[in-house]
Amino acid sequence: MKPFEKKIWLASPTMHGEEQKYVKEAFDTNWVSTVGANLEHLEKSVRNYVDCKASVALSAGTAALHLAVKLAGVKPGDKVFCTDMTFDATVNPVTYEGGEQIFIDSEYDTWNMDPKALERAFQKYPDVKVVVLAHLYGTPSKMDEILDICKAHNAILIEDAAESLSATYKGKQTGSFGKFNVVSFNGNKIITTSGGGMLLTDDEEAAEKARKWSTQARDAAPWYQHTELGYNYRMSNVLAGIGRGQMLHLEEHKARKKEIYERYRKGLAGLPVQMNPYLADTEPNFWLSCLLVDKDAMTEQIRSDHDSRYTKESGQSCPDEIREVLASYNIETRPIWKPMHLQPIYADHDFITAADGVCVDEDIFNRGLCLPSDIKMTVEEQDAVIEIIRGLFA
Repeated sequence: MKPFEKKIWLASPTMHGEEQKYVKEAFDTNWVSTVGANLEHLEKSVRNYVDCKASVALSAGTAALHLAVKLAGVKPGDKVFCTDMTFDATVNPVTYEGGEQIFIDSEYDTWNMDPKALERAFQKYPDVKVVVLAHLYGTPSKMDEILDICKAHNAILIEDAAESLSATYKGKQTGSFGKFNVVSFNGNKIITTSGGGMLLTDDEEAAEKARKWSTQARDAAPWYQHTELGYNYRMSNVLAGIGRGQMLHLEEHKARKKEIYERYRKGLAGLPVQMNPYLADTEPNFWLSCLLVDKDAMTEQIRSDHDSRYTKESGQSCPDEIREVLASYNIETRPIWKPMHLQPIYADHDFITAADGVCVDEDIFNRGLCLPSDIKMTVEEQDAVIEIIRGLFA
């Protein structure tokens, strides 16, 4: 098989045409800054879809997370329980407000925060009042258990649904469970505004605070007056036009993502690998399809902070070999998120597991790989990805 001339991407934006209509409307009406009809429509459509009372469109999901952490009242020195296996954008905003992250291990059923580890963390740090939870790769967490624990300890839940817009837990949309919730519209997400995000909450007063903070916290005065710190975080009406058009295709994108996941599941059947799991009473958005190599089928794989090496053995493989071989065919993959407790920047932070000596996140990171999940990928292209992977275990 020859390398593909056109790269097969992990996940890239998919435009449909309506986006141009709404962007043109912004230009034609000269509302190209941080006010306009596109912003109003996008905020309304997302909050109605997710079913919450208030929404604030912002420049990035990270900006939304920062304002969520600020609204939750995190102060310098405060400890905050955070998902460990995630992108650092989930946890960095705690540092912005001077807090300290305590990382919580995952469980194998969803690859998300383990309720048992969270409860154990509260036993060690009973004064913690904020939990930041991410739904990995669009798969909902064990929300009933997480919410019960947060309620028992009087803790605020911040739900990072950056990767999971349209995923549901027992029929309820992710992004609606926490006191403050966040979705992302980054270019690789299930829908995009090119870059952007949104804060979602049922606390309308808090949403208005966030809206003010996002526009440099200007006071209601005839001149520029400020009594508190603000940020330049508001989404533009132009980018909101892209999102307005994308929302029309959200369910379509979700359906296509599920088709990709199911094709991998069937195509890789019989190999010593598993697909990223989910609970029976949830419906992921299948943002990224991932595999986990069985332990007894793993060749030796050794990673440093910046590179890796592995051995080659007949009938066995490892994520880094699969990644490198697929890259040689011009096919993009990506390692599973490296856990935060392994990141040099957070190496001195505490990490809580459900049981001593057992670390789920390190195991999934070592054995897992994100596969191409671009909705523009053809069946033939995906079949080629499957064929290459099957060949590595032959």
